[in-house]
Amino acid sequence: MLVDTQPATHQHQPAAPEVRALWVKSKQIGVLMDGMPAALLAGVLSMLVLVYNMANEVSLPGLLVWAAGLLALLVYHYRLIGIYRLRHDSSEGSQRLAFVERYRWMWVALGLFWGAAVLLSFQQATLQTQFVTGLVVLGHAFLTLVICSAYLPVFRLYAHSLMGSVVLGLLVNTARLAHGLDVPLFGLEMMALALLFWWLLMRVGTRLNQVHQSNFELQFSNQELIDSLTLQTRAAQRAITAKNRFLASAAHDLRQPVHALSLYADWLMAEPEMGRDIAPRMLQSTRAINELFDSLFDLTRIDAGNYKLRLQEVDVQQLFADLLSQYEPVAAAKSLRLRSRTRPMTLWADPVVLRRMLGNLLSNALRHTKQGGVLLTLRRREGVLAFEVWDTGVGIEREHQQAIFQEFFRVSQHQGTEDSLGLGLTIVSRLATLMGYLLDLTSTMGRGSVFRIMLPQQTQQRPTLIASAR
Repeated sequence: MLVDTQPATHQHQPAAPEVRALWVKSKQIGVLMDGMPAALLAGVLSMLVLVYNMANEVSLPGLLVWAAGLLALLVYHYRLIGIYRLRHDSSEGSQRLAFVERYRWMWVALGLFWGAAVLLSFQQATLQTQFVTGLVVLGHAFLTLVICSAYLPVFRLYAHSLMGSVVLGLLVNTARLAHGLDVPLFGLEMMALALLFWWLLMRVGTRLNQVHQSNFELQFSNQELIDSLTLQTRAAQRAITAKNRFLASAAHDLRQPVHALSLYADWLMAEPEMGRDIAPRMLQSTRAINELFDSLFDLTRIDAGNYKLRLQEVDVQQLFADLLSQYEPVAAAKSLRLRSRTRPMTLWADPVVLRRMLGNLLSNALRHTKQGGVLLTLRRREGVLAFEVWDTGVGIEREHQQAIFQEFFRVSQHQGTEDSLGLGLTIVSRLATLMGYLLDLTSTMGRGSVFRIMLPQQTQQRPTLIASAR
């Protein structure tokens, strides 16, 4: 199981451009579909007005076909609104996009049918009916600006089909009244005006769509900012809570040896002849205080970024020999075997950092091992060098294998933790992050644990050697 050595931070990353674009399109489709009931009501009323005015003035079969087709489309339009509200009103952007793509033909058909009213009435009905028909078509064109411009693909489909059908109707009826080269001037003027209106409609619709898009992008950015501030506030609250817990634990651990030192001092004043017995205990309490302060200073320097690395070539065999000479008396006092295994090797690293990390792991292993021994070794695992500390101790339960790298954490049921400050593994974790190393832990209850410090390839050699190898 790989142990994450990074501190638990939750930073809000800006959304990818495709996520932003999909969210904006989803909102634009929402505006489009919210306006559909008003468009449907206007369509029903407009159809009734046109049928009433064109009755007995235009071709009855043509009017019936047009009215029946438009009525079928309006009924389907009503059904489409129901489908959207039932299935897609609260759906994600991709589902809304798929919905619009599936039914885009409906907007094309509606535009063609509304424009076909010009084909039925222009130069075929009375001037009053032509005027009313023109107002209805213009009204639907402006309604397109208000509703459909929110989503540009649908707006373009509807506007092109509507105005294309209008221009086609004007062209057909003008050509029908032409006699050779004698083309009615009024028809040509109307086509020119329709083409100009078509161009203006597209320009204004595009600008309105840009306004909608800008507004939704601004909403998205504001929501991102709110989410980021929320996460930062929560992270700050967690940091304050963790710092308070850290200070409380440090004060608790500091109080014990200080209190013991005070008791020993009072005892020494009351019975000076007991100085030989009391002095070692006072020395032990003093060492505990110094060890705690050293660990706290190390953590503070690492967190503040003031821990300066001094990279140089490190002789691994000599490093292991120094560590064994330091911890062999501890192992001998507990009747444990302390061994090391490695081969001649030179690494590019900070010797002080390596000695501190491996020393903390050895100290932790010896503290929690009652019988058997501890092994320090260096192995190559799939191109990665790994320092390993094996022990035959009590082991660590799975639910504690992440928490043991936190400040002042102790497994309550482990014997020997009362002498532990709970900072050794925390310092190992922080130094591993500082050096770009990885920590790995494998443990079985009752059989022991294996801590690994894994050195990626780029951290093992001098940078100039890596550059020359490339």
